[in-house]
Amino acid sequence: MTAAPDAPCLLALRALGLGDLLTGVPALRGIRRAHPGHHLVLALPPALTEAALATGAVDTVLPAEAPGRAVPSLAHWPGPRPRLAVDLHGNGPESRDALAALRPHRLLAHADPGRPPLWRADEHERERWCRFLGSYGIAADPSDLRLPPPAAPSPAPGAVVVHPGADAAARRWPAGRFAEVARRLRAAGHRVVVTGGPGEEALVRAVAGPAGVPGRDVLGGGLPFGALSSLVAGAALVVSGDTGLAHLAVAHGTPSVTLFGPVSPELWGPPRVPRHVALWHPGPPGDPHGTAPDPRLLLIRPTEVVAAALALLPSRPVPPRS
Repeated sequence: MTAAPDAPCLLALRALGLGDLLTGVPALRGIRRAHPGHHLVLALPPALTEAALATGAVDTVLPAEAPGRAVPSLAHWPGPRPRLAVDLHGNGPESRDALAALRPHRLLAHADPGRPPLWRADEHERERWCRFLGSYGIAADPSDLRLPPPAAPSPAPGAVVVHPGADAAARRWPAGRFAEVARRLRAAGHRVVVTGGPGEEALVRAVAGPAGVPGRDVLGGGLPFGALSSLVAGAALVVSGDTGLAHLAVAHGTPSVTLFGPVSPELWGPPRVPRHVALWHPGPPGDPHGTAPDPRLLLIRPTEVVAAALALLPSRPVPPRS
């Protein structure tokens, strides 16, 4: 990380996943607008550097990560004391203390001992952080979440992107069901591209093989963010579980069908607009980081997903490649 010459630095901490980054974009843009002429640094995992810079909301990143969703150390901060530090990571003292150790001139945190509790368990993630900033007099709009269009063209314009993966098994719908959805969408004349992150090659093959997806449309192993962003931005539809790719579809305004299980879409779902469909069978909340598919997720049947997808897709599909 290199600071802009003579610009006072602001440091925000949100060292989580892609979906967390994208739901935090409205808050980051609020911080930037409230502090013109400052250099905004975001602490997050280095694998998300390209995605963070693509938002246009931050100037540079400070690589920071810890196992799971733990709070990373920020002891490698290279500059002088930040003018402002903002805890967008969580509501506990651990993330607050990681920032406080840098002795910022001002620190904004949910775990501020001098302020009343602001955390609400029933609040959508985008709205939570905008309301948090508002309590400090910083205006942020939870609907300000769109990303600039990618410069590179899509590798599969007009295709349906099927993404079966997720960080935790609790949010992974069975591969056989994704395969049935992909097969039926191909039978309806749509080109289907199956994607997966690093280490998900076997999962991608388990979907693409039974669905008859040709090898050129099987994109496992984790695309670089620029290529993934172009693919999603140029897609006709994204079908996935509650994971980062669903948030990327929202950020590009790409129609999406998202399958929710342990966590309600009221907390992490897309905006309530016709181009985004959140499938969810209400029930008691579960563990989004659990080691087995959530029972609510398993209540979603392939027929529901196919019906929702076909309702959003154009009447003249891009045909699948043979």
